[in-house]
Amino acid sequence: MYKLKLFVALLLFFSLSFPVAGAAVNSAAKRVDVLIVGGTVVTMDGGRRVIEDGAVAIRGDKIVAIGRTTDLSKQYRAREVINARGKAVIPGLINTHTHVPMTLFRGIADDLDLNEWLTKYIFPAEAKNVNEQFVRVGARLGLAEMIRGGTTTYCDMYYFEDAIADETKKAGMRGVLGETIIQFPVADNKTPDEALAYTDRFIAKWKNDPLIVAAAAPHAPYTVSTDDLKRVRALSDRLGAPVVIHVAETKKERDDILAKYGKTPVDYLDSIGFLSDKTIIAHSIWVTDEEIGILAKNNVGVGHCPQSNMKLASGVAPVPAMLKADVAVGLGTDGAASNNDLDMWEEIDTAAKLHKNHSGDPKVVNAEQAFEMATIRGARALHLEKIIGSIETGKRADIAIVDLDSDHQTPYFNIYSALVYSTKAADVDTVVINGRIVMKGRRLLTLNENAIKKDANAYRDKIIKSLGN
Repeated sequence: MYKLKLFVALLLFFSLSFPVAGAAVNSAAKRVDVLIVGGTVVTMDGGRRVIEDGAVAIRGDKIVAIGRTTDLSKQYRAREVINARGKAVIPGLINTHTHVPMTLFRGIADDLDLNEWLTKYIFPAEAKNVNEQFVRVGARLGLAEMIRGGTTTYCDMYYFEDAIADETKKAGMRGVLGETIIQFPVADNKTPDEALAYTDRFIAKWKNDPLIVAAAAPHAPYTVSTDDLKRVRALSDRLGAPVVIHVAETKKERDDILAKYGKTPVDYLDSIGFLSDKTIIAHSIWVTDEEIGILAKNNVGVGHCPQSNMKLASGVAPVPAMLKADVAVGLGTDGAASNNDLDMWEEIDTAAKLHKNHSGDPKVVNAEQAFEMATIRGARALHLEKIIGSIETGKRADIAIVDLDSDHQTPYFNIYSALVYSTKAADVDTVVINGRIVMKGRRLLTLNENAIKKDANAYRDKIIKSLGN
């Protein structure tokens, strides 16, 4: 019995002292919660370091060390060790523009321009179906889809945004979530005054939350008055909150704003003092070089949504010019009703290829730049680059681990090429958000997919009936 106890004690000692096979004994090793080892760590830091056989140590919600596996396995003992051999360890992807509950309108109306799609289908469907429960069910579906694809942060604009924040928090995901302010009555608020009051309460409720950044979201310059846009800017200044808005999405919008105010959309917003370093604009397709300069000057973030813009034939945003001007432009999926998914890997691939084809120059928006827009530049677009977007010591532990051994990735010669042009959402194996493992081995840990899909399909029948009346 004595020998058995001694054996167990020795076994426990070695299991604690050797968190990774082959590591040397180090009684002074520091404790961490998670140690990711053996992967190709794509840091997206200032030096764009890529560390082969790399490791990342996580304590609480933060990254505490990045380096070689042989080094970190000696320095740290972890409660949980994740073997990432044969995989890429990347910053979590950042979706800079979507409407997450609109997953429930996926495929409701396709092959239309934006104006017809909105006025004949989306606005009527929303009027008949959207309530808080609809928003919660659609949000859960979208959150599951995004986490499965390695997205760890998203920027949203919709109704009942407080309920979306609640579901996002439960799922363990990070969100910049904007409550919609619009001139006509909608599901949650019937007037801009009501919407602004709701937004004020919403921002105050979630202030300093580790995952939720509450924002104001005036819909667009053509659906919100000048006075109300100024009120939103004042609210942003008073509460220190971001502002999310659609801008210059179509030629019609550009022409209508020009006719009404004598200025193009970005120029108009600048002239009324709306733009700031807390502003996030979606689309920005029909903008001039001068307006790109205005965006850069004001440190405005831009959410580029290539697939949605292509599907609605809205145009092609001048992203190469934005990158040249160092505008903080990230990638977004837009809502699943106009895309029809929330797959950031498709957006990365499309962004790189679209601008090559559109410009006639195969060198523009190279693979590294495309990946940058989905990570650190996307973080800049949401004004969160100090805490997310790259794998760096002191930043929040938002990480995706991606398989690199599928048929469609084999062989690979350049990590950015493999990630941008070959990788699919199904290649994502594990996701960590704010230090918490929310998916491991393709199994979601914070969401019940069977229940989510059952609820979503029940709304399908309701939506079909509502549109038939």
